Amino acid sequence: MFERFTRGARAAVKGAVAQAERAGADSVTEEHLLLALLEQEGGRTSFAVTALGLHDRRASLDAAFAEARRCGGLTRADTDALADIGIDIGAIVSRVEGAHGEGALAAGRTGRRWWSGHRPFTPGAKTVLENSLRVALGRGDRFIGEEHLLLALTAKPGVVADVLAEHGATYATVQRALYGPDADGGQGHAKAG
Repeated sequence: MFERFTRGARAAVKGAVAQAERAGADSVTEEHLLLALLEQEGGRTSFAVTALGLHDRRASLDAAFAEARRCGGLTRADTDALADIGIDIGAIVSRVEGAHGEGALAAGRTGRRWWSGHRPFTPGAKTVLENSLRVALGRGDRFIGEEHLLLALTAKPGVVADVLAEHGATYATVQRALYGPDADGGQGHAKAG
């Protein structure tokens, strides 16, 4: 599959590893893939990210990801849904952090990467990479570019897709930003997921 990746897509994957290293994370996540895409310059994806206003709202994206990590990976939609049935996630997080320290619900850092020499990709990040192939094939492309990675991130349910949607970047809006208003061309290209 990686032989189909363009230079830009390969740079995004390498950038995701660098993002994980800077964050001190044990593994490369979907969030790291998105952050690497946000840092890329030139090309269709950079244009789409700018057109959607994601560059201008980078601090807001970072804050949403930090809050989701603090809540053990729950998004705002998750916490709102739980609040509807009477569960106050904010109170639970505060109580856990009061007993165990700030960030107690965030993923742990074991230091395992120092022994292995590299950071593995999480199952979610691997799924995004696999779905980028599905997106490319659905569009009839013979390559996997960074635009396919961005679309795959919006298509995979989870924190990254939810945070992007909260910032106006859904699969449909990203597709329009990348390929124009007639992006589907009436051909019914399948969304990866």
